[in-house]
Amino acid sequence: MIRLKQVSKTYKNKVTALTDISLTIDQGEFVYLVGQSGSGKSSLMKLLYGKEYPTQGYVVVGSRVVNQIKANHLHLLRREVGIVFQEFHLLPQKTVYENVAYVLEVTGHSTASIEEKVMDALTTVGLKHKALDFPSQCSGGEQQRVAIARAIVHRPGILIADEPTGNLDPKTGYDMLKLLHKINKTGTTVIMATHDYSFVERMPSRVIELNKGKIKSDRSKNHTLLLYSMKTGDYFVV
Repeated sequence: MIRLKQVSKTYKNKVTALTDISLTIDQGEFVYLVGQSGSGKSSLMKLLYGKEYPTQGYVVVGSRVVNQIKANHLHLLRREVGIVFQEFHLLPQKTVYENVAYVLEVTGHSTASIEEKVMDALTTVGLKHKALDFPSQCSGGEQQRVAIARAIVHRPGILIADEPTGNLDPKTGYDMLKLLHKINKTGTTVIMATHDYSFVERMPSRVIELNKGKIKSDRSKNHTLLLYSMKTGDYFVV
């Protein structure tokens, strides 16, 4: 479970990215985080994996209060949270297999365990046949699938995808969306930031919309509108 309670984030340059954000995301949910550029989507996601800390309020991810995690212990949180970015961030000198395996190697997994988990992850994203290829031999869509395999290889309970389709053409982007929903059906909580509202229409799920650092609306899969009351700290149905 993920819980944010009255969270605000102001950066050192005095720019306020988030203001009084309160929300709960249950295990196994698929959530679209939408809003225009500058709405606070990336800032909110950074709070979930400890890249940033809230200025006010608290952030709970699983059993951990992110505010209280020391920098040298953040790796423990990131074993529970997989992260996919718009940029693929693959190591060009390593093969597809090696790019995915690297995550496990640095955490001390055995060779046998690494091989099993890497091939499982590559099978999930449909790239088992590309294991020995290098990133330069893969299309943009395939490289993003490698990045997703790397994010899920340690079998996290939560997958955060920050604009994962931003560098892809519409068809490839939609294929990526279907892959994220497939991963979600295994029980993984998926939070996907996007500015492309067509994805929400094609594969409906819960939608949290941000505007100027605040929650504008929170819609369930069946389009029930939930609005947050700052006075009571609760959501109510419209």
